[in-house]
Amino acid sequence: MLAVLPLLASVLAGCGGGGNESNGRITLNWYNFPDDSGALQKAADTCSRASGGRYRVAYNRLPRAADGQREQLVRRLAAKDTSVDIMGLDVTWAAEFAEARWIREWTGRAKQQATQGTLRVPLETATWKNKLYAVPYNTNTQLLWYRDDLVPTPPKTWAEMQHMAVDLARQGKPHFVEIQGAQYEGLTVWFNSLINSAGGSILNKTATKPSLGPPGVRAAQIMRSLARSAAADPSLANQMEDQNRLAMESGTAAFEINYPFVYPSMKANNPKLFKHFRWAPYPRADAGRPSRPTIGGIDLAVSAYARHPGPAFEAALCLRNRENQLTAALVGGLPPTLRGLYDEPSFVKNYPFAKEVLAALESASVRPITPAYQNVSIAVSHTLSPPASINPVSSVNTIRDQIDQALQSKGVIP
Repeated sequence: MLAVLPLLASVLAGCGGGGNESNGRITLNWYNFPDDSGALQKAADTCSRASGGRYRVAYNRLPRAADGQREQLVRRLAAKDTSVDIMGLDVTWAAEFAEARWIREWTGRAKQQATQGTLRVPLETATWKNKLYAVPYNTNTQLLWYRDDLVPTPPKTWAEMQHMAVDLARQGKPHFVEIQGAQYEGLTVWFNSLINSAGGSILNKTATKPSLGPPGVRAAQIMRSLARSAAADPSLANQMEDQNRLAMESGTAAFEINYPFVYPSMKANNPKLFKHFRWAPYPRADAGRPSRPTIGGIDLAVSAYARHPGPAFEAALCLRNRENQLTAALVGGLPPTLRGLYDEPSFVKNYPFAKEVLAALESASVRPITPAYQNVSIAVSHTLSPPASINPVSSVNTIRDQIDQALQSKGVIP
């Protein structure tokens, strides 16, 4: 399919934001996730004004689903579409796009500005072969959310949480542990968080071979144990983040592993239950090791085919500056990547869990950084679905074999 994509270049160039110059002023097309809060459009307008008339940043909405976003960008870049200047990349895409030579390396002063004051772990997601290819725009991580009317003291480990949930079930009380168990990226994130919390990783340090080992088996054991216990929601094998949120808001659950968006949602949708809605660090795999939840987020990259790379780098830095990240956090609910904002009073007021989010981010894990990530994720999520059918040893062996094959493949994954 990709072989014929260059034929689409002229068509794709006419889609979305249009040309790159108008009346002597450069138009920089920024493709990012669809934002209903207005924060991204406000950032584009702010940076357009800040340029002093040298350029205008045009915010173009990508499809809502991550797969659709990636597909559109892959098609445009494979066609060498010069109307794409700045892109919002999921944190798992930088290596793939860099290896395909679709995005430009950040060097010199631009790199210095991009890294100054930025949290270390988000920067890892934007780095490939020790080179920076994007700048972290926002980040995200999961916390443990629980009801303090059912659980006065939050659990510290998965085993402890499962034990508490089973005990609540015996008492006939709300007891489910809400977690992403459907066959999709969320299941891969669950496994990745557990294996890193158990002291391992999916790939080795050079991303050339699968690692897994005993930590992988331990992660699979935790997933299977929860899925087969009374703690598991009957819909576990079909649940994603939003289903988890709704289940918690309905009052049937005692625990929820999810992102901070659930806090304002609970406040709006169930004020009575919100009074008992609390948060704690992501549970540990074992008592002797810290938890290492997986981070998410968006990184901004400059297209290799941008006609005006200098202004594009400048605009990307503006789009994720302190002012715009604070707006995105307060209006859009997106945790910032700039360390200093976690001490900003207005942010802390709206994010009462800011301290816990920062602690999680500073010790977080990243998903495997490899151009073959899409295949790696599919190998994990398909093998571990449904979680109740996991065979810890054989499932991990299957994942290892499939990942080894994926890492040997060449070219871009369709």
